[in-house]
Amino acid sequence: MMKLDRNGLIPAIVQDDNTNKVLMMAYMSPESLKLTIEKDEVWFYSRSRDMLWHKGETSGNFLKLKDILLDCDGDTLLLKVDPTGPACHTGAESCFFVKFDATEKYDVMDAGSEILEDLYSVIEQRKIDRPSGSYTTSLFDQGIERISQKVIEEAGESALAGATGDKKNLPNEIADMLYHTLVLMVASDVRLSEVWKELENRKK
Repeated sequence: MMKLDRNGLIPAIVQDDNTNKVLMMAYMSPESLKLTIEKDEVWFYSRSRDMLWHKGETSGNFLKLKDILLDCDGDTLLLKVDPTGPACHTGAESCFFVKFDATEKYDVMDAGSEILEDLYSVIEQRKIDRPSGSYTTSLFDQGIERISQKVIEEAGESALAGATGDKKNLPNEIADMLYHTLVLMVASDVRLSEVWKELENRKK
């Protein structure tokens, strides 16, 4: 029997059916699992966006389903797939390419940082795919100077909302500032992990 976590999800490990290489790990809901079986293409459930996620819908790098296995405890799935392109949003074949460093400090991700990580990944994919009609694509097309200008504009609007006590619009202005900052980071090849390390130093 398949066991779901308290959020009604189950982790799914994705493995290349041809090479047996582990490609990625994500979460599935009963509905995404049903879609995966019906369409023979992998669907996940995004915890940060709280929605179904058709892997490859944006990038074109779909995962063609070959088989599904359930582990002995019933709490993890193994999806054997035929990938049509890189599985990782970075363009790497697999998401598991960073060598573990035992000397690194541990980061505990909360819901907020997970949302930022997820949005960063989406922006990275927009940079690669450049889908037409996307605002993010238009920013990349205009170049880093325009992106930097937008960060300054949004920072100013956030500061103005704070200075005038506009609590209603301040969260929206800060969200705009964070979004454009993430676009600037992707354009500049700066990783979120680099920012997390700098923020950790601010605790001193």
